[in-house]
Amino acid sequence: MQIDMKPALAMPAAVDYAEGFGGKVNAQDPTAVKASLKNQKAALDFESMLLAPVLDSLQKTFGGSSGGSMVGASDYRQMATQALAQAFAARGGIGIAPIILRHLQSEKVQGGK
Repeated sequence: MQIDMKPALAMPAAVDYAEGFGGKVNAQDPTAVKASLKNQKAALDFESMLLAPVLDSLQKTFGGSSGGSMVGASDYRQMATQALAQAFAARGGIGIAPIILRHLQSEKVQGGK
């Protein structure tokens, strides 16, 4: 099994992705596009961090022999689990990233004095 670890979003797709979840990004403003990409990365990273323990638990439960006799086997399993979680989140995951992105890119309310 080969996992495609290329970035899921290109620059124009970043604007479409953000707008698809209620975010408003001015494609002509490089600062806004950069902020949108930063928010998207944060949302995807957060979702993959949440997914990693779930996937690790599933792997331990259904993976059979953990290869405990091999030196470093648990480290490689953990790295594989993290890569799988990142790939899973980048392709849509369980829908947490869009919710976070919508919150991060909502218009800020100006108030006060």
